[in-house]
Amino acid sequence: MNSEKQYIELYTGARQMIFEHAAAPLNALRDKAFDDFRRLGFPTSKVERYKYTDIDALFAPNYGLNLKRLPIPVNPYDAFKCDVPNLSTSLYFVVNDQFHTQHLPKSHLPEGVVIDSLCSFASTHPQLFAQYYARLARTEDDAVTALNTMLAQDGLMVYVPRNVVVDRCVQVINILRSDVDLMVNRRVLIVVEEGAAVKLLFCDHTADDRRFLATQVIEAFVADNASLELYCMEETHARNVRVSNVFIDQQRSSRVKHHVITLHNGITRNRLDLSLSGEGAECELGGCIIADKQQHVDNNTLITHRACHCTSNQLYKYVLDEHATGAFAGKVLVAPGAQKTASQMTNQNLTATPQARMYTQPMLEIYADDVKCAHGSTVGQLNDAAMFYMRQRGISQAEARLLLQQAFAGEVIDHIHLDPLRDRLRYLVEKRFRGELSKCAGCKLCK
Repeated sequence: MNSEKQYIELYTGARQMIFEHAAAPLNALRDKAFDDFRRLGFPTSKVERYKYTDIDALFAPNYGLNLKRLPIPVNPYDAFKCDVPNLSTSLYFVVNDQFHTQHLPKSHLPEGVVIDSLCSFASTHPQLFAQYYARLARTEDDAVTALNTMLAQDGLMVYVPRNVVVDRCVQVINILRSDVDLMVNRRVLIVVEEGAAVKLLFCDHTADDRRFLATQVIEAFVADNASLELYCMEETHARNVRVSNVFIDQQRSSRVKHHVITLHNGITRNRLDLSLSGEGAECELGGCIIADKQQHVDNNTLITHRACHCTSNQLYKYVLDEHATGAFAGKVLVAPGAQKTASQMTNQNLTATPQARMYTQPMLEIYADDVKCAHGSTVGQLNDAAMFYMRQRGISQAEARLLLQQAFAGEVIDHIHLDPLRDRLRYLVEKRFRGELSKCAGCKLCK
């Protein structure tokens, strides 16, 4: 199977159309990305970072694309009410891969902060855009990144200028809508300048019962003494394929928290490359994955310690039921000279049925001699002694099973510092384990 052929033919035939409906700074890198994609082809299972997900098979079906940028007739602010209660977010929408500009929120952002269409920002700030765009997401190294770069026509721009703190969490809801099977290529660029801080909550939803293939590339630059909290929650459906690549660069004394929460999906492949490039930088990464039926979730992380006195912590937990499959491959690379590195990587997994499958591969690669690095991984089933203890006290088997699964997943959620979001996730996780659809009250799109 060589799925890349159809995308090579697509770009060759539709190149002019793609260029006409995108900003010049995005177009400047398309042909190079195309050359890289054609040279690389989709990775096979022999490529170490893709050994647990068949990428070629995911891209084989024939999907439609909205290359002419036809508008989607919807006001998501009226139709979609999936905001997290009491979080008081600044709410924005991306419909497929287009930033929704027709009905923007009335919430006031601090002076200089930009939440806008990537295409618009590229047109109005071409020099600043060129300084950051595609600097971390290198097309010569990865075919999925190259494919996204050659096809993406819009997305989201988040820019926080120097010493500006955005107190209110910015919530971005990514909605997939279509009357036909659709491929979406979304791009996100986040720039947090020196001394600035921002909290971002990305929520992925599907509004129609169609097959969707969504590629997403997020680049985040976190400057000296800056802070970024990035929470990504997926509640899609079984026909959805999501391939997301996140690239983060941290400078001196910066702080990053990045958590992925997968509650509903079809096939999900998340890649995270994070570089601790400045002395004293800290990152905390978390993952809470709940999957059943035939669902597949693959998280692949690479944390590179390039500077001294940096700290990284990872905690990923999976709960797999029925015939679900999960994969976690995490690598911490300590570069030469990165002394006083502290790193902890933990992957714990619960397989609730004999048919569920979990693949785990934690790795350390260390080229410095004054470090404290550890990693661990476990795969197990529900604790029989705990089940017996609760059954003896009148708790039904189903309820006991639910309580144990909730407690297992709860450790990751406890690390989320936004109180209303943490409480909301506890509620959604409970509904998920009870087998209930996680539709929010008042949401017209999901009904």
